[in-house]
Amino acid sequence: MKTVHLHIEGIVQGVGFRPHVYRLAQEFSLNGWVNNAPDGVHIEIQGKPASVQDFLNALRENPPKLSRIINRTETLVARPKFDGFQIIESKDNSEKSVLLTPDYAICTSCEKELFDPENRRFRYPFITCTNCGPRFSIIDGLPYDRIRTTMQPFNMCSECKNEYDDIYDRRYYSQTNSCPVCGITLSIAENGQQPCEVPDIFQRIYSALHEGKIIAVKGIGGFLLLCDASNKESIQLLRQRKGRPSKPLALMYPDEEMLLSDVETTPQQLEAYMSVEAPIVLFNCKGSMESDLQVNEIAPGLTSLGIMRPYAPLLALIARDFGSPLVATSANISGAPIIYNNEQALSSLSWIADLIITHDRDITLPEDDSVIKFTPEHGKRIILRRSRGFAPNYLARKSVSTDPVLSMGASLKSTFALQHGENTYVSQYLGDQDSFDAHESFKHTLGKLAGVLDFTPREILADMHPQYLSTILAEKLAKSHTIPVWKIQHHEAHFAAVLGENGLIESGEPVLGVIWDGTGYGTDGQVWGGEFFNYENHRFSRIGHLAYFAHILGDKMSREPRLSALSLLHGTIAEQAIKDCFNQQEWEYYHKVLRKGDNLQTSSAGRLFDAAACLAGLGYSTTYEGEAAVKLEALAKTASDKKNLRPIDFEQCMSPVYHLLRFHQFLTNKMPTADAAWQFHAGLVQAIHFKARSHNYRKVAFSGGVFQNDVMVDLLVSLMQEKFELYFHEELSPNDENISFGQLIHHGISSSAVAAEEYADNFYEN
Repeated sequence: MKTVHLHIEGIVQGVGFRPHVYRLAQEFSLNGWVNNAPDGVHIEIQGKPASVQDFLNALRENPPKLSRIINRTETLVARPKFDGFQIIESKDNSEKSVLLTPDYAICTSCEKELFDPENRRFRYPFITCTNCGPRFSIIDGLPYDRIRTTMQPFNMCSECKNEYDDIYDRRYYSQTNSCPVCGITLSIAENGQQPCEVPDIFQRIYSALHEGKIIAVKGIGGFLLLCDASNKESIQLLRQRKGRPSKPLALMYPDEEMLLSDVETTPQQLEAYMSVEAPIVLFNCKGSMESDLQVNEIAPGLTSLGIMRPYAPLLALIARDFGSPLVATSANISGAPIIYNNEQALSSLSWIADLIITHDRDITLPEDDSVIKFTPEHGKRIILRRSRGFAPNYLARKSVSTDPVLSMGASLKSTFALQHGENTYVSQYLGDQDSFDAHESFKHTLGKLAGVLDFTPREILADMHPQYLSTILAEKLAKSHTIPVWKIQHHEAHFAAVLGENGLIESGEPVLGVIWDGTGYGTDGQVWGGEFFNYENHRFSRIGHLAYFAHILGDKMSREPRLSALSLLHGTIAEQAIKDCFNQQEWEYYHKVLRKGDNLQTSSAGRLFDAAACLAGLGYSTTYEGEAAVKLEALAKTASDKKNLRPIDFEQCMSPVYHLLRFHQFLTNKMPTADAAWQFHAGLVQAIHFKARSHNYRKVAFSGGVFQNDVMVDLLVSLMQEKFELYFHEELSPNDENISFGQLIHHGISSSAVAAEEYADNFYEN
């Protein structure tokens, strides 16, 4: 008789792991037990040696579909003879280090039952099983069991309990199991009234949407705002009420067939769209669309649409009933975090939404929808927002350190990260920390996740920018815990993040880091954003940057591309091309500012893209972060000539002024604006190519918001992949969402014995 103890770590709770193990034990006639613990799943399996080995092989080769195993330990142990095999009570007396299961979209089996009139869960808006449903957003503690989720108040009826106890049922040990008899209840609030139950709630929603009204619906991670995507007036009203004049709105389609009739797709896009994560996926519109989508109202100035499938059964019912595409955007005022609890929804959304649909299952950890896209030529996946379905785990290749460390990230597109034992957790996207509500949401999520994991940091990491609220909060937390806070340069954190993702920390040869974004506090007191770094022997060094130009009027410059254009074109003949973007008083005043000569300097690639967008006539002010660059990217995608690459002057290729004047020359020579925009992107890629070639690099890694631009990414791959090894972000976004992870990596590298002598030089202790 052989007995083996298994400890399995990873995403192994809330994915049907224990039922799967139970069934395998029955199949191989083995005895023992399985349970959840705060550090994963533990199994003791006992029987004939050959049968035990067959069990171990089967579990290794065919784990539960939604599980992700990152570590598995097998230990031969001596035990008395077990009587049968059982799932035993979860233990909570070990260190809480299990990875947290994300929220998953409705599975095909549940969706089939949802629309089956013969099924007892027909049209039940909260149908789930071990293969789908909320997990992370409803967790209260570990290990993952119903009593430690917001499903705890709902007592299962006899039929649900029978399913829960039936080894052959897919709801065996499903912690979210419920039905219309014992489950979650929908309510509706209208015209500022208190929510109430009504028998025809879906008919009321259907009628309201057809009447052009706006509906707020409580989804998995928070409330969504829905309206008819073919109703121009309804979309305009939503934008007006939400304070979102031009930022693109996401869509939700009732089925895949309708999606295919409106957009161009690739197998990669469809796979992501139908995945258990069910993110918003960007698709290009077809020239002729079958639906009556108001494309110009939904995504002004853009060529792609962000579309998600109805990932929750409640949304699936609404979408199927309505039968046409719906706008589906986060329920918040523009710039504020998503609203997720009933009380806040009723107080804050009543003047945005005509109907508010609530339910009585609480959300503990709010999440926006994740957003991804694929580059058109090479199919590189780019994560634009990492949240529902992906957060909060990061399945690292190997942790740099196992010390408990908290990193606070940046300010825009904020996240935090925790290093907790062998596991790394990167929070969901938490918005712009300049917003009070977003900062409160950041603190709530940090407190909740730290509580779930019993996490207490020994060190805290933050951005060097002294005015970031995340940095200020880091200092307060460090003081309250009496622990050190280390401040890490923004772009070095970006570089560390892409190194960490691609397993380059122990690279045996130098790596060139191309870190381009909008802004970051530099060690010389200037505004960085067009940086080149070298990584070698666990050391970071800045080896170059786009030439400095005047950074004027603070944050106003990032909101008004005309100011970037003026700063770069000041003193050149080309500045007359943008004079109409200013009135005479502004023109004179801004020139006076530029003539002062003591302005802050910037190397920002983001501001260069803004300037080019202004020069291309795409607007001289913006209403959302990155708008100008996104429109320039969309324009470049429509270029008719993408083969005739115009060479650049390599002696001037690090000058933003040169690139903008080159772009201006294309326009004055009557090159089509889209072709000129493509050549502008290509010129910058050639500059990167030149930098890598002239310094004899083989490995080049890219990070920063500029590399969300799929024209840039495709050009980089096309021009450089034959001679260089190129590294991009894989599981994280290239934008500032990766800063918190990069801070962890940077700190781990710089704290290692190899780099200990330079620790004080690379960090700035408070």
